[in-house]
Amino acid sequence: MISRVSSRWLACSTRHGQHISKRRLFVGSTKLFEYTVDFSDRCSIKLSGGKYARLSDGCAVATLGDTSVMATTVSKSTKSSSNFLPLTVDYRQKAAAAGRIPTNYLRRELSVSEHEILTSRLIDRSLRPLFPSTYCFDTQIMCNLLAVDGINHPDILSINAASTALALSDIPWNGPVGAVRVGLCDNNLVTNPTRRELSNSELNLVVVSAAKNLVIMLEGSANNVLQQDVLKAIKFGVKECQHIVNCIDNLQKEFGKPKREFETKNIDDTNGNLETVIDSFCEIKLREIFTNVNHHKISRDIAVKDVKTEVIENLKSNFDNLNLELCSIIFDKVCKRIFRNLIFENDTRCDGRKLDDLRNISCEVDLYKPLHGSALFQRGQTQVFCTVALDSIDSALKLDPMTILTSGINEKNFFLHYEFPPYATNDIGRMGPSMRREIGHGALAERGLRSIVPENFPFTIRLTSEVLESNGSSSMASICGGSLALMDAGVPISQPAAGVAIGLITNYDDNDSKHIKDYRILTDILGIEDYLGDMDFKLAGTKKGITALQADIKIPGLPLKIVMEAVEAATSAKHKIINIMNATIQSTRKQKKDNWPVTEILNVPIHKKGKLLGPGGINLKRIMLETGAQISSNSENDGFTIFAPNQDALDEAKETVDKLMAEKSEPQLEFGAIYKAKVVEIREIGVMVTLYPSMQPTLVHNSQLDQRKISHPSALGLEEGHEIQIKYFGRDPVSGMMRLSRKVLQGPSSSPARSIGGNITK
Repeated sequence: MISRVSSRWLACSTRHGQHISKRRLFVGSTKLFEYTVDFSDRCSIKLSGGKYARLSDGCAVATLGDTSVMATTVSKSTKSSSNFLPLTVDYRQKAAAAGRIPTNYLRRELSVSEHEILTSRLIDRSLRPLFPSTYCFDTQIMCNLLAVDGINHPDILSINAASTALALSDIPWNGPVGAVRVGLCDNNLVTNPTRRELSNSELNLVVVSAAKNLVIMLEGSANNVLQQDVLKAIKFGVKECQHIVNCIDNLQKEFGKPKREFETKNIDDTNGNLETVIDSFCEIKLREIFTNVNHHKISRDIAVKDVKTEVIENLKSNFDNLNLELCSIIFDKVCKRIFRNLIFENDTRCDGRKLDDLRNISCEVDLYKPLHGSALFQRGQTQVFCTVALDSIDSALKLDPMTILTSGINEKNFFLHYEFPPYATNDIGRMGPSMRREIGHGALAERGLRSIVPENFPFTIRLTSEVLESNGSSSMASICGGSLALMDAGVPISQPAAGVAIGLITNYDDNDSKHIKDYRILTDILGIEDYLGDMDFKLAGTKKGITALQADIKIPGLPLKIVMEAVEAATSAKHKIINIMNATIQSTRKQKKDNWPVTEILNVPIHKKGKLLGPGGINLKRIMLETGAQISSNSENDGFTIFAPNQDALDEAKETVDKLMAEKSEPQLEFGAIYKAKVVEIREIGVMVTLYPSMQPTLVHNSQLDQRKISHPSALGLEEGHEIQIKYFGRDPVSGMMRLSRKVLQGPSSSPARSIGGNITK
């Protein structure tokens, strides 16, 4: 049904099998629009624009449920000095979007959280491959969380909003792309699962696709899901992405700005076809370098650099007014072409390996006795040192409130920290806070191991991965080394896990720059194969299934056929790596180390908790300082849990606790008996009394002092040091406090008062 009301009109149409509704509102010269994309079985995503940030080059809002994200994009009109795309992507989530106030002392958003960094990287990797290779203008994409309902995830909306903003802008971009999250709930694939559904899902896979079912980016974690189920999920996600791609394409045709023209350097016409000249100078030498299997990372880089220097010196002597920057660009282009052609010609790589060969792998565990668990994993020239530290549950990683709201996770008792010092690549640099790359690699490695770590483990596990040498895929080496270190630490993981990186070299048809004519899939890639290749596909898992995957694609999309082959190659390599790891350690260490921490439940009666804690918890602090053991409350059984760094510390702490509990043991009081009590303190609401010398003073309330209503104990003439008779009615089952009353003795009484020793006092 179509209705027209003043300047608003609605229209409905059906295209490509999906239902799209659109609304356009004209306000002056500004066009407001809203498109709704309905998926096959899920809630729809709304894409709107024309209302916010109208001075930006492009702006769009994506909404799912009550969660909305606004994306804006701006690109400078003057060319950058760099020879690559200077793209900056920032995702920001504000507490105001959830109706909250930040809890820090300034009550405002401070540093960028890890979740924001990971989401920014997710958006960046989804959009970057589709920019023209010659577009070198500073570009910034900002995604702001406008509202969050705690049900729907904003990261998928950020990718779709940014894709829409770029498509509508005049910035050159070969999109659009669509993004969906795929879950596996009760063996059924689900599009964009809610937070609650995702908590029960075996799979959390983000799929980004362009038109014609081309895969742009993949990232996900899985609970040891079978390979065929992951492949099915990828195909399902790509199909669902096409609905969004078609919608954004329609938006671009109807509301998009014409794409701007931009200047590019013509590297072939300068100084009489400079590329041909450079090619003739260096081709033979570069071929010798790239076929010399004796070269390693450093020596190969030095050899290529020497050839580059020699070529430029020769060009200086033959050409006047030589553009050195242009010569460097052309040399790098020639170097890349020769490196890739050699792989197609010989099906052999620069280190002599065949396409599906692994590098030499060696493993070591239990390197240092003070460590709970340690491992050294070496794969070629990639070396990773992993350590495991086990600590109390109180040491769990607490997440910030906004991350809790969007992820549903309050704290993590297993987390991985990844470090990449500059010496790993023979560089010099300053060590400081973790950069985006380190945070991203660490998160990927953590996802690869999380599903094999038991959820009910009694300790907090911190796994650190320090890259000592790097020549390709240090994040996957962290998974291999981390799995070994966990087994060495005695953590009962379900199965060993390993990871591997898969590369790709493509050859496009000369008549069609979008059609891949030939390609080679490379297993366990080197750093140079990643840098000069077209894909970095990382996959981790056990022999049974897949635990994590991440695909960074540098060309404008990959057909599903190549993605499937990459998964097959990674699965085969993963099995080989696990077999090598099993030769060092096959399963979790059964015999505990001397320094392994221990934990035990302390059953403390409710009325004795105060004695254990002491004033202000001083007893617990003293036990911590003297023995190193931590005693914390246990919410499950309303008791205490004692954690100690080793068995000796636990025994010493338990001995101290026993002494505290045994000091001046309490006599057993008889319910309903009458005792003499000594007043030790006068309070406004009653008197504090003791029945025996070692007793903690307890309150007799004003309402229990006399049958008359009194407002202060002084009305009865009570003072400190007086003795009064009280009747004992046991302990309160909730608080554990004594229930004492003097009021019930104000009437006729036939029972005399008793002393604690059992003698009757007249």
